[in-house]
Amino acid sequence: MFPSVASFAGFGLGLRPPHYEAILASPPPIDFFEIISENFMIDGGRPLHVLDRVRADYPVAMHGVSMSLGSPEGPGPDYLRRLHTLMRRVDPLWVSDHLCWTGVNGRNSHDLLPLPLTEAAMATVCRHIDRVQTFLQRPLLIENPSTYVTFAEDTYTEWGFLTELCRRTGCYLLLDLNNVFVSAHNHGFSAQAYLDGLPLERVRQVHLAGHSEGETLLIDTHDAPIPDGVWALWAKVAPRLSHAAIMIERDDEIPPLPELLAELDTARRLASPVVYV
Repeated sequence: MFPSVASFAGFGLGLRPPHYEAILASPPPIDFFEIISENFMIDGGRPLHVLDRVRADYPVAMHGVSMSLGSPEGPGPDYLRRLHTLMRRVDPLWVSDHLCWTGVNGRNSHDLLPLPLTEAAMATVCRHIDRVQTFLQRPLLIENPSTYVTFAEDTYTEWGFLTELCRRTGCYLLLDLNNVFVSAHNHGFSAQAYLDGLPLERVRQVHLAGHSEGETLLIDTHDAPIPDGVWALWAKVAPRLSHAAIMIERDDEIPPLPELLAELDTARRLASPVVYV
């Protein structure tokens, strides 16, 4: 049996190319970086050079977007070999990916596609999680997605599905609060009920991010500052997640590094509010 995922309570950022030079010139006052695994599953080049320098100073979490745990085939052997090679190079805090599928028949959609929350899907995802965890010899963290449709055949809530995944496979959770906020708005459920239904002791990392507003739906775009609603959700749940690592996630319209550091300071402040006596 592989070891459990240890808690790491800290505040971090995603490692993104627009910030490479600033980070190398003056390492920022944060606790860890998260990388998008697929961007570094390569044989060489500047990204790996930067990653090696960053890893010398900071712990790193690996976060994937193409494992496709919900597809019939799951991740292929070449993908897993390259992921394992990167994992050995980085010695990450953990390896994570999403509750979704991303392609079929060897084709990647480059999107995080929703699953029906059924027993058949549960069996598929559990089978692939078990296979990946055995290959990597460590548990995965599974992230809740943003979704825009539901399925008539659903028999689980999303939080119930994630809870049962943890029970059956021993995996842990990456809790994306923006995704909870977006999906709660889109589907009309209570974000608080979602959080209350999760085994928060299994959460090892939290994502905080922004979104865009459509005519009727919220869209998880990661291209805007964290909105008040997501901050409010974080402030309410933070006392129950003091064991988890917190990260600001920005993937488009990426601002200068000081702006993200200021958002991270807000996350710290809300997690530890000042009490006046």
